[in-house]
Amino acid sequence: MDKNKLLILAIIFALTGCFIYFDLSQFLSLDYFKSQQDAFADYYQANPFYSAGIFIAIYIIATALSFPGASILTLVGGAIFGLVEGLVWVSFASTIGATLAFLVSRTLLRDIVQKKFSDSLKSINEGIEKEGAFYLFGLRLVPLFPFVVINLVMGLTPIKTRQYFFISQLGMLPGTFVYVYAGTQLGQIDSLSGILSPGLIFAFILLGVFPLIAKKIMTKLQAKKIYAGIDKPKQFDTNMVVIGAGSAGLVTALIASATKAKVSLIERHKMGGDCLNTGCVPSKALIRSAKMANYYRRANEYGLSTGGEIGQVEVDFKAVMERIQTVIQKIEPHDSIERFTDLGVDCITGDAEIIDPYRVKVNNKIITTRNIVISTGARPFVPPIKGINETGYLTSDTLWELRDKPKSMLILGGGPIGCEMAQSFQRLGIQVTQLDMLDRLLPREDKDVSMNVQERFIQEGVDLRLNHTAVEFIKKGDQNILVCKDENDQQQEIEFETLLLAVGRKANVSGFGLEALNIPLNQNGTIEVNDFLQTRFPNIYACGDVAGPYQFTHTASHQAWYTAVNGLFGMFKKFKVDYRVIPWATFTDPEVARVGLNEQDAIEQNIPYEVSRYGIDDLDRAIADGEAHGFIKVLTVPGKDKILGATIVGHHAGEIIVEYVTAMKHGLGLNKILGTIHIYPTLTETNKFVAGNWKRNHVPEKIMALLPRFHRWTRGGDKVQDTENQQLESTL
Repeated sequence: MDKNKLLILAIIFALTGCFIYFDLSQFLSLDYFKSQQDAFADYYQANPFYSAGIFIAIYIIATALSFPGASILTLVGGAIFGLVEGLVWVSFASTIGATLAFLVSRTLLRDIVQKKFSDSLKSINEGIEKEGAFYLFGLRLVPLFPFVVINLVMGLTPIKTRQYFFISQLGMLPGTFVYVYAGTQLGQIDSLSGILSPGLIFAFILLGVFPLIAKKIMTKLQAKKIYAGIDKPKQFDTNMVVIGAGSAGLVTALIASATKAKVSLIERHKMGGDCLNTGCVPSKALIRSAKMANYYRRANEYGLSTGGEIGQVEVDFKAVMERIQTVIQKIEPHDSIERFTDLGVDCITGDAEIIDPYRVKVNNKIITTRNIVISTGARPFVPPIKGINETGYLTSDTLWELRDKPKSMLILGGGPIGCEMAQSFQRLGIQVTQLDMLDRLLPREDKDVSMNVQERFIQEGVDLRLNHTAVEFIKKGDQNILVCKDENDQQQEIEFETLLLAVGRKANVSGFGLEALNIPLNQNGTIEVNDFLQTRFPNIYACGDVAGPYQFTHTASHQAWYTAVNGLFGMFKKFKVDYRVIPWATFTDPEVARVGLNEQDAIEQNIPYEVSRYGIDDLDRAIADGEAHGFIKVLTVPGKDKILGATIVGHHAGEIIVEYVTAMKHGLGLNKILGTIHIYPTLTETNKFVAGNWKRNHVPEKIMALLPRFHRWTRGGDKVQDTENQQLESTL
């Protein structure tokens, strides 16, 4: 470190030491000012320029060194100098002090500030990158962060010093005016009756409403910048246009129509989206058929005879796949155009194109609208592996067209979709090879969860190839072959008849006008939205798989409420989307269900936790059902019953988990679950038993040590003990 930096550090430490040693904070209080108010006023009248100079110097030093009391000094400035003069002195002093703190941070405190304010730094850097100096203006106008944090963190950004000074001066001016005005009123209080003076009441009202006013001003300024050059219609055809009729779009349109809004729902293909046609519904129908085939093989476990060879079942594969279509057809009316039309939604079939934030084109017709909701979903991701197009492949979109049963199937992907399909097709008599780059299935779950599922897969004959990387697809005659490398970087060849891709999904963000509007995307390809699900344009919202961060049907429906309410009534109040309690399940056998944190999440986030566990193999109902396997574990705050998360592995885990979802949503702990009557015999008793295990581990030891004495006392004390001993001796 050079001499200049050492000198600056010495000055800072000296001033800070004096501030602490002499307890100078007592002089930066409103009580001290009130006690010396007359003396300050007299000195100002006698020495106006010296008074201003001393005040400015103190203000600059306090702000530059981030001493507490800047707000008090602002009030004092108004009380001593009046509104106009006080505003001038405080405005320049606060800006100079903030700039000095900015420079100190830039030159001396880079590592310290980064470590201490890393979270704030991340969000501010992102804001600077997106909006530049306008973002700093917003922070100054609407204090989202303490000014001390802004001063220090901004020193670590590329913003120029001159730019920082003038933007800070302008941005802080309205807030400074409010505080200085409040100070002029505080300075006039001579008695308790002065507290109720109209001027002071108005000052406090200003202090309360200023952040709201400032926020409105920033919203207007940002909107003016974003919507520049866009012709806003004086009248609109609809209140809301929803693009995409999957779960998110359907629920958005339903809520909008329920509030009597005029809403248009545009779908290019089939109502119901992926969930109904290619996702949740068909996959669960397939899983059910596969589960029944497995029960048929296990018939002897239940004392039943299949009439043939034990463990054998004839699978009519075509009939299974046709049944899936029958299930879809039965559910279709729930999401049909007819139903939603009856509910007041204008359903349109066609390709939507967003012309601008207020206009959507479909079927050569332009619809003007106050709000647009993008709910275009996602599609299966196809990895760029050499030769994959030549061998051919299926995805969750095309799988359901399959009618001829393949002898073998290669499934790429070890996530929930890949696991559900692998087990189902294996149970339907297809030899399945499941390949993944990672060392275990279901990597988002804890290792013991993954191992439980893997063991079942191996028992049922699935050929697991973990730690394998796909290199190339080739054809040898009529045979399809995958060339891959194992964990030892050894090349292997896997033969297969049918390839199913289950390596993730990609948001549908092209083909309907987003590119022309320059709506930014996240690194994973989803549309970038704020906490209110708004895009770059505040009247254009996105929800469901196209927005993330979760790709679940139930989270899409959850987001839909926010897009509908914020879009239609956001001028009065907007609601931040709540992701605090999000459950999900993987419908393998055993099922895996989770809500909140698991152990690996808690470790990664450095969150302390305790684990309470219960083995479902000990549950009466599970034993009776022949499903005595799996476990439940609940993470709680150390020493408390507050639930951080729950994971269930076992039969009907997706249903059992609901009790924990409800508990976490409404702030209920394990004591409440323990005190709730559960029907016997049911699988939900697992929740009570794991709560009981937690309770046993948290019994007060001191009280338990005293209980034997208490019980002996209630039996008569030592005399009872002597009698019992005599009886025992006579017996012996």
